Amino acid sequence: MNKKLLTISLLILLTAMCVTGISVSTVKAQTAQGVGGNGSFIKSYTIEDATTGDILMSGNYATGTSSSPGYVSEGEEISCTVTISISVNNPSTELTLGTGMQHSSIQPNMYWQEAASSNYSLGNFDPNAQSFAFPEAAGTFTITCYGSTPTGKVEQTAPNGITLNIPTPVNMILVSDPTGAVLDEVQPNMINSAIFDYLGLLSSQESTLKSLQSSGVDPGYISLYTDVINASQALEAQGFTAGATTLLNDLSSVGAPPSATAQALFIPIAVVLAVVAALFFFLFWRIRGKVSYYQLVVEDQIKDLEGMTMRAAKIDRTLSSNLDSVKERLKRLVGM
Repeated sequence: MNKKLLTISLLILLTAMCVTGISVSTVKAQTAQGVGGNGSFIKSYTIEDATTGDILMSGNYATGTSSSPGYVSEGEEISCTVTISISVNNPSTELTLGTGMQHSSIQPNMYWQEAASSNYSLGNFDPNAQSFAFPEAAGTFTITCYGSTPTGKVEQTAPNGITLNIPTPVNMILVSDPTGAVLDEVQPNMINSAIFDYLGLLSSQESTLKSLQSSGVDPGYISLYTDVINASQALEAQGFTAGATTLLNDLSSVGAPPSATAQALFIPIAVVLAVVAALFFFLFWRIRGKVSYYQLVVEDQIKDLEGMTMRAAKIDRTLSSNLDSVKERLKRLVGM
């Protein structure tokens, strides 16, 4: 039997237990979630990596088109070009254009550069100011903001000391009224290297899953593979990027699908572990405080594993040893 599959199933179970024991008040936004804004002032935007010139994301509110929603990275050099249209001619009122980015190392003496083709007066604004005010005159102009995204914002520590990686919106460009209220914005999500690595690994495993599905691999094996990917995404969606990456890395070390005999042994084990994991998630949301019931359930599963260990010993001593290891870890978990 493929021992890695057993390890993965155990990881799903133990991870579920860990997650259910942690209280997290922050709900993680989806990594690829667009840039906010409503198109009332900013009619189009293009965000580029200022170092490579690669377009990270773009959108046009007038035509309703956009590139696939993406993200920016911490400490990334950015150039964000926007076209702003002002329909109201009220020069006595001042609007403010600002950014939450830091100075760019590529353009260290300039935040803003108005396009030469723009026929709009921004007054005597300072291109090196992080924000500036200009008269609300009717017209359209295109301007580019150069900057570097902040660092140290994505990795956060929960009150219980757990490290979380939470994609964080970065205020790339903000249009505000005289009271400081935001009228429109370009605010993409920002990630760090841990999330970036996870997303690359996730893409690789999803490609592998498609390959398995098209190659006629046993449906039970594919189902387990899918469950592990889904479990990793659920963890990552709550900020547990390290645990999510561990699950996917274990998938990378799985060899060929198990034989039919091994699958027959594996199915009841996987079912037991999956049921326990699902039960703990349910208990987390419905009866978080009933630890004694949680222990009784785990103790029942330990008894089931003892029976499986005895059966497996007649077929494969290595399998029996692995099952015994699972049993001992569960015992330690509940203090038996």
